Amino acid sequence: MIKKECLDTGIKPNWCPGCGNFGIWLALKQALTELDIKHEEVVVVCGIGCHGHMCNFVKTYSFEGLHGRPIPVAEGVKLANKGLKVIVVAGDGDTYGEGLNHFLMGVRGNHDITLLVHDNMIYGLTTGQTSPTSEKGRVSKSTPTGSIEVPVNPIALAIAQEGSFVARSWSADPKQLVGLIKAGITHRGFAHIDVLQNCATFNKINTVTWFKEHIYKLDEAGHDPTNREKAMLKALDLTKLGTGIFYQDKREAYDEGVPAEKGKALIDHDLENIDLTESYTQFV
Repeated sequence: MIKKECLDTGIKPNWCPGCGNFGIWLALKQALTELDIKHEEVVVVCGIGCHGHMCNFVKTYSFEGLHGRPIPVAEGVKLANKGLKVIVVAGDGDTYGEGLNHFLMGVRGNHDITLLVHDNMIYGLTTGQTSPTSEKGRVSKSTPTGSIEVPVNPIALAIAQEGSFVARSWSADPKQLVGLIKAGITHRGFAHIDVLQNCATFNKINTVTWFKEHIYKLDEAGHDPTNREKAMLKALDLTKLGTGIFYQDKREAYDEGVPAEKGKALIDHDLENIDLTESYTQFV
């Protein structure tokens, strides 16, 4: 088993004291440690936001791209080298705002990547604007008279788009979060894990106390994650927020349906001696 110290870069996080990012960061390192995955077999793709700095705090291959675009980057990495474990670290703005189309298409295609969404229901890095998961009526810098829109329901969206692994956790529940990250990484297909977290500086509504009062564990409530209809009903019930696996199913991962991916990875193909004559004749 690799040691967690081996995943340290020597750079310490600069997040605000009490930020939920710390719990997600520690859980990710613990999950990689317990799965005993070699450093060179992991790629972490980050979005833009407070969470995005995590690419500097975990010693694996990593890439920080444009706001809302980490999912297509991760999909490209996986298609180029399907032997890698590709993990997306993104925010609620990244994923459910600017990147919503990428999120839906990633779920729809069942790309074999793991998505960890830091869902703090606010734009934290830009100092507290309403995000796609903020509740209707939220007063913020961008909505001084209250948000007009209803919040995005990421769990329901993923289930509706036939997601093969749809889960939710909480940054202050390390045992559950580590288990879900491990399950997501080992799942063959798109693993969506929405991680509820507090923003200690700019979100004074969805605090740690608020989450304690509004969440419950699906498994303790007897939920069956193989029942898609019941999973959707649980996702639509916002009186209490369930954590755990809402739905999991086996279906073909995207790379399994790509002819060029049959057998060896794209990076292992002999591109120098390939004959493109037939392709030129057909398409040019």
